[in-house]
Amino acid sequence: MASREIVPEHYQAFRAFLEQSCGIVLGDNKQYLVSSRLGHLMEREGIKDLGELVYHVQQRGGQRLRGMVIEAMTTNETQWFRDTYPFTILQDTLLPEYVKRGQQQLRIWSAACSSGQEVYSLSIALEEYRARGARLEAEIVGTDISPAMVAQAKEAKYSASTINRGLSPERRDRYFQRSGDSWVVRPEIRRRGQFMVHNLLESYASLGRFDIIFCRNVLIYFSATSRENILNRMIQQMRPGGYLIVGASESLARHTGDLQMIRSHGGVIYKLRER
Repeated sequence: MASREIVPEHYQAFRAFLEQSCGIVLGDNKQYLVSSRLGHLMEREGIKDLGELVYHVQQRGGQRLRGMVIEAMTTNETQWFRDTYPFTILQDTLLPEYVKRGQQQLRIWSAACSSGQEVYSLSIALEEYRARGARLEAEIVGTDISPAMVAQAKEAKYSASTINRGLSPERRDRYFQRSGDSWVVRPEIRRRGQFMVHNLLESYASLGRFDIIFCRNVLIYFSATSRENILNRMIQQMRPGGYLIVGASESLARHTGDLQMIRSHGGVIYKLRER
């Protein structure tokens, strides 16, 4: 399926389906992206063009195909300790604050966790902080819209090329075990992670409330309306005095009534205001 073969009406219908299903907003000229990501899937499924694909995913029995399409269109870019500063802030500011409060158990949410690197990076950061003598534990909940990514996160097994993206040799050797050509997260780090499939546009009721929410580099893919909806509901899931950490390019200017912006270690985080 080459991009020149996509009928404009079919492309507009697919854009509408994708935004309604998972919040991803495609630009006006992303036909090549659609072609490159869906071409093999459509060939395998015997679907001749994008219009036929949209028809099938909207049928009652189209759930399997719908999941595969969303899987193919979702960006799963991630690495260990991505951007560095959120993890430095966690170790040097947030965890000490919770210890000072007398809290011994945290709940942390990694939204759009992809294949689990952020969840396990958070667990490693906590393990290193505990090595200083702190009595603090955490349940780290990772969610992603992709069943394949969640399954990989649960497996906690990574290739050598993946393990080297953002992870120092010292941390690799300390917190991972060699398994053939791959590396597996050690049990003491893995045990904190809980993973589930979750669409950020759907109900948050089953997730519970959190002390810290990491939702980084994902809001940029949503429309303004969907971003507002997601952020409003995340704020409702935060415990009093909780923290929200978003991507460096993502602004929460419209939510300053609920959230206090804090600059620290070269980055920005947000704290839920007292009500």
